[in-house]
Amino acid sequence: MKIVVQNFKTGVLSVSDAPPPSLSSNGVLVRVHTSLISAGTDRAIIGLGRKSYLGKALDRPDLARKVIDRARTEGLWPTYKVVKNLIAEPIPLGYSLVGTVIAVGRNVNDIAIGDRVAGAGLGHANHAEVVSVPRNLAARVPKAVSDDQAAYVTLGAIAMHGIRQADQQIGATVVVVGLGLVGLVTLQIAAAAGLRAIGVDIDRQKLELARANGATDAFLMSDPALKATLGEMTSGRGADAILLTAGSRKSGAVFEEVAELCRDRARVVVVGDVKMDLSRRSYFEKEIEILQSRSYGPGRYDPEYELEGKDYPIGYVRWTERRNLESYLQLVADGRFDPARLTTHRFPIEKAVEAYSLVTGEAKDEGLSVGILLDYDRTSTVEDTPPAPAVKRAVKADRIGLGLIGAGQFAKGILLPAMMESGAFALRGVSSARGLSAVSVAERYGSDYGVSDSDKVLDDDNVTAVLITTRHDSHARYAIAALERGKHVFVEKPLALTAGDLVAVEAACRNSAGTLTIGFNRRFSPMVTQAAAHFADRREPLSMLYRVNAGRVPLKSEMGWVHDPTTGGGRIIGEGCHFIDTFQAISGATPVEISAVAANPRRATLSGDDTVSFTIGFDDGSIGTVHYWANGDPSYPKEYMEVFGGERAAILNNFRQLDLVASGKTKRTKSLSSDKGYNAEALAFAQACRTGVPPIALESLLATTRATFAVKDVLRGLSSSMDTDNG
Repeated sequence: MKIVVQNFKTGVLSVSDAPPPSLSSNGVLVRVHTSLISAGTDRAIIGLGRKSYLGKALDRPDLARKVIDRARTEGLWPTYKVVKNLIAEPIPLGYSLVGTVIAVGRNVNDIAIGDRVAGAGLGHANHAEVVSVPRNLAARVPKAVSDDQAAYVTLGAIAMHGIRQADQQIGATVVVVGLGLVGLVTLQIAAAAGLRAIGVDIDRQKLELARANGATDAFLMSDPALKATLGEMTSGRGADAILLTAGSRKSGAVFEEVAELCRDRARVVVVGDVKMDLSRRSYFEKEIEILQSRSYGPGRYDPEYELEGKDYPIGYVRWTERRNLESYLQLVADGRFDPARLTTHRFPIEKAVEAYSLVTGEAKDEGLSVGILLDYDRTSTVEDTPPAPAVKRAVKADRIGLGLIGAGQFAKGILLPAMMESGAFALRGVSSARGLSAVSVAERYGSDYGVSDSDKVLDDDNVTAVLITTRHDSHARYAIAALERGKHVFVEKPLALTAGDLVAVEAACRNSAGTLTIGFNRRFSPMVTQAAAHFADRREPLSMLYRVNAGRVPLKSEMGWVHDPTTGGGRIIGEGCHFIDTFQAISGATPVEISAVAANPRRATLSGDDTVSFTIGFDDGSIGTVHYWANGDPSYPKEYMEVFGGERAAILNNFRQLDLVASGKTKRTKSLSSDKGYNAEALAFAQACRTGVPPIALESLLATTRATFAVKDVLRGLSSSMDTDNG
């Protein structure tokens, strides 16, 4: 299918071929009719992509800070490689559209195949022939609403929420500052709601457009008579509310300008991306209230609402983002206003780059460019497998055919590069839920194809080994499917989230001609293997300690899904398994007993069990304690390990320094970069594919996973025995 993307590294826009996204359980697949280019939002995204590395860092200091912290703790070279791999990913553009539902997720009951829906959301409602939209970001379109009108749905929801934040009654005077698409739609809705809507902008051309679309009047911001004229219109009182729909990231001067237009105790609602820079006196003297308008309304940026489909009770939250979408569509259906009157240009999807040249100003147009629509051919065939990459590398006979399922950040930034740098693999097929990532990875490594259907990878005879890097809840399912097909499996940790799944994986592995490897990379690190060798001839148990500065993962954040017991399993199962496996690698012993305690922060935004200390008893008498702490400063080095036994010691500091102590002497190894074993792990997996002997014994893999289950059980007040039924 066709999709509009930008190469984030180079800033180049293109209409690319990609497989359609897969259907999620909480969403719908939509065959798109029409989508809307939002000039302000898209111009900002395109502008960021076209900046230099320094420009990107200055524009997004939050991300630059993360890169700097990573470089400080792990070294420049590995950080550079990760960033280089991640910024090569194309970014889909678009976030407002209308189309017909062609498939419905199993948890969606209020939308049916054949329904016409309007969809919203960056990363979901893309400029593409087929999109996957979560149910709470999709609304059925009334028959009276045309496709052109419905395509404005996201802008409508943004405007609706901004007006609701202003909280004004019929007859109030509202000034909308910034007459781009959002501002003009806001004017239309404000007028339909019985408000006196005044438009203000710096572009004279937009004033007549505002007056023609519901504004009581419209003025230039620089008009010296603006304040006096507004005073006359309001009997000298001033505006009841100001809605800032402009974009002004570098200057907050507009706050001082609009304060003069406000009545006593007025409201200023920030809808656009405006720098918060204002004078206290101006707002203090009138006691002006400043409010933020969070995009489409309540539910925005809440993954439980948007991605999992959990609605807010209407008795407590009347206007969620989905209800704002629906309300906008109903107002249009009732004939209260017509957003399609703002349409100035339309292009077929094939000419999207030409359309965007109007947005960026690269193409000159005599008229005013406001609403730009993209149209789609609804009769064209959408194939799951796009054409093979133009540049396809020859596959050497000794290469192992590798298939990738799941093309997320960890796979693209770390794991897959390590596999390919080993020289042992040839990437034959890639699948990802959104499809676009699969095509990007396939093109990068010369793979045969990129798809959204994982079965195409699993059923491919050219794929000998499968690399699984999806979300945790699907690891066991994909591992079983690959093992049953006789393929070698590398599954990123964890192996399973339940005892039942673990039993099923074990059975599939024992009956398969393929081998099973889990991404326990730390045991392959040169410093960990040296530490293990340091105690190889020991005659007594070891005492081991591993401190992990894990960092916070808020419950409602981009990575908050790791805490969900059914999706992520929690951070002990998801990441704590690493350190249990490392203890096994050093001691050569098996966990038999667990004790654990958690420091619950008692904060509604944080998990209660990701600041945990647990101690493992091993079958040779060794003990190992893991301090998995999420409450430290994330800029501090992440991992520190000590091992004592037989009058010897090994101290590992974040894989950049290792001290081996014996007989009063210390042998120190230092490195400029941390080596957590990914490259050696890739070679070990390749050896397993060639010999049929896994690099880690199945019994050890199972014991590590059961130990994580036992930690969770202890924290719930259950038995500490490793024989406990962890189902």
